[in-house]
Amino acid sequence: MDLFAGKHLDVARHAASSLGSAASVLRFLMQPRDLAHPDACDFLAGNPQEMAMPEYINVLQRAVVPDSPSYYGYGPPWGPATTAVASALGERLGLELDPQDIVLTRGASSGLALLMHALIDPGDQVVMMSPPWFFYEAMVLAASAEPVRVPLSEADFSLDPDAVEQAITPRTRAVIVNTPHNPSGRIYPEDQLRNLALVLEKASARIGRRIYLLSDEAYARILFDGRQMITPGRFYGATFMLHSYSKTLLAPSQRAGYTAMPPSMPGREQLRFVLMAASLASGTVPDTVMQRAMPELEKLTIDIPAIERRRDRMVAEMRRMGYSLASPEAGFYLFPRTPISDATEFCDWLAERRIYTLPGEAFERPGHFRLSLTASDAMVERALPVLEEAIHTFSAARAT
Repeated sequence: MDLFAGKHLDVARHAASSLGSAASVLRFLMQPRDLAHPDACDFLAGNPQEMAMPEYINVLQRAVVPDSPSYYGYGPPWGPATTAVASALGERLGLELDPQDIVLTRGASSGLALLMHALIDPGDQVVMMSPPWFFYEAMVLAASAEPVRVPLSEADFSLDPDAVEQAITPRTRAVIVNTPHNPSGRIYPEDQLRNLALVLEKASARIGRRIYLLSDEAYARILFDGRQMITPGRFYGATFMLHSYSKTLLAPSQRAGYTAMPPSMPGREQLRFVLMAASLASGTVPDTVMQRAMPELEKLTIDIPAIERRRDRMVAEMRRMGYSLASPEAGFYLFPRTPISDATEFCDWLAERRIYTLPGEAFERPGHFRLSLTASDAMVERALPVLEEAIHTFSAARAT
C-alpha cells in the first residue's frame, strides 16, 4: 500500500520510497482508536498499562541532578555506562566484552539505523528473516540498499541457515536476525546459530568480503520458563548485538540502548571510531540523563513472572477456544492464526468491539494476528470472551 499515492511531496525521493512495507503498518497504526475508553483492551503494541516501577523512576530522578558544572556537557564516548554494560551483558551472554566495544544508542532500532549508516553502501544487499519487524525494510531502503527476505519455517518460526546461504550473493553485506523473535517469541537455538555462523564464514570467504551479522536482541531479558539467551555473537565474530532498555524496562518511548561488538570482531579497533563518528553524524547518541542512569538501569527488570502468567492464561484459553498458537519462549507477544485468511478484516472486527490487535500482514504473515502481553489482567479478562465469540463467528461464516 502506497501511503503517498496521488500526493505530491516536497521531500527527498528516497525518503518517500524508503517506507516500503512499513507504509501499510503506519496507515493501520494511525487509524483513530479510543484507547482511553474504560472498556478498551490495548493489545496493539508493547505499551505499559500500569505505572512504571518506582525503582525506575527513582533512578531517572537521581540521574537528572547534576553533581558538577560539566554534568550536562559533552563527555567521552566511554565511561561508567559502557563499563557497566560490558560487565552485565558479558556475564549474561558468556562473552568477555570491552567497554570500548559498546556504543550507546537511543534503543535497538537506533542502533540498527547506526549500523546501516556505518556499514551499508548503496546497492548492497541485506538479508533479513521473514516475518520481520516491520521497519527493517524501511531502514535497509533508507540506506539505498536492497532487502532480501528469507522465510522462517511455517511450523515453528525456526531459522534455516541453508536458506540464508542460498540468499547470499556477491552484493550481500549484512544479515539481520532477531532473537528472541518478534512477533513469534522464538529463541533461536544454539545449533541453528552455529550453523548460521558456518554459513556466513564460508560465504564471506567465497564472495571476498566480510558479511556482518546484525543481531537484534531487544527482548533478550524477557525470557520465560527459565530459558537462557543465546547470542550468535558467541559463534560468529562479525556480529553486532543490539539491545534496548525500552523493552527490558517496559518504557518504549524512553529511548536508550546500545550496540555491542564481541572481542572476536574483525577490525574492531577501527570499527570503534567508525561507529563513534557515525553515531555523532546520525544523532543516535542518548542524552546525558539516560547515559548517567544506565549503570543503575542495568540492575532493573520488569515483573517477568507476571507476563509469564498472563501468557499461560491466554495460551490455554485461546487453545481451548480453537485458536492455533505456540506458547512464546520470550518477549511480549502472542502470534495466533486467525480463523480467516484476511487478518486485517479479523482485527477490524475485534477493534469494533474495542479489542485492539495487530494483523499479521504487518509482519508479512497473513492469517495471523499479534497480541501484546503487556495488556493488563483486566484487559485480558474482558478480551477473552470477545476472542471466543470471534472464532465462533468467523468459523461459522466460513462453514456456510
